Amino acid sequence: MTDRVYPSAKPTANGGVAAPAPAPATAANGGSNPNKAQLYNTNRPMYRPQPPPRRRHRRSCCCSICLCTTLVILILLLLAAIAGAIFWVLYRPHRPSFSVSTLHLSKFNITDTAVTSTFNLTLTARNPNKKIVFFYDSISVKIFSGDITVGDGSLPGFIQATKNITTVKTVLSSSSPFPDGTDVSPLKSSLKNKNLPLKIRFDTKVKVKIGKLKTKKLRIRVDCDGIKISMPTGKSPTTANTKDVKCKVDPRFKIIKWTV
Repeated sequence: MTDRVYPSAKPTANGGVAAPAPAPATAANGGSNPNKAQLYNTNRPMYRPQPPPRRRHRRSCCCSICLCTTLVILILLLLAAIAGAIFWVLYRPHRPSFSVSTLHLSKFNITDTAVTSTFNLTLTARNPNKKIVFFYDSISVKIFSGDITVGDGSLPGFIQATKNITTVKTVLSSSSPFPDGTDVSPLKSSLKNKNLPLKIRFDTKVKVKIGKLKTKKLRIRVDCDGIKISMPTGKSPTTANTKDVKCKVDPRFKIIKWTV
C-alpha cells in the first residue's frame, strides 16, 4: 500500500500553503490573558444604583399638609366673616346700657373697725335692640369708696324686651366690720371735705335671646364711677349728682364681644 500525505494547512488562493495560526499568547508568569484582565477589572467596585432620598418626599408631604391646613383655616375664617356680616345685617346687635338714675344717702357712720350706712339706689337698664331680648338674673350690688366697701345689697332679676327701658330700685346697707389691716384714713379724709367719692359695681348673669335662639348665661360686670355725695345732716338724706356718671359694661368671659 502506498502512504497518503495529508497537507497540514489549507492552500492559499495563489496555490501556496497558508502559514500556521499563531499560538495564543500567555502571560509571562503563566497567568491568564492580560486583555481579559483589562476587560474585566476585578479591582473596580461593582456599581449599584442608590435609591432616591426619602427626605424630599417627607418635605413635600409636610408642605402639602401645611398648605391644605392653611387653606382650610382661611376658608373657615371667610365663612365666619360672611356669617357675622349676615348676622349684623339681620339683627344689628348693640350692647345694653346702664345708668344710675338716683342715689340717696340717709345714714353714714364710720369708726376704726366698721362702717354703718344706708343707700337708696335706682338703676336704669336700656335695651336698644329691635330683635334681641335680655334675661337678667338677680344683680349683686356693691358700693366702694376707694378700696373700702361702704354698702352692698342686690337687685331683683328681670326680663328686658326689645326697645325697652327698665328701672329697678333697692336699698343698700352696710354694718360689717372691716377686714384686718384695712386702712380707713383715706375715707376719713374724704369725710372732712363733706364729699364722699363712690363707685358702684353690679355683677350678674344674662341670657340673650336672638330670634328663636337662646345663648347660655354669661357673666357681666357694670362699673359706674365718678359719683360724689355729701354727708347727711339730721334725718334728711342727701342726693348724689349722677348726670355725668358713666357706666361701663364688661363681659366677664370674652367669648361674645358686644358690639359698640
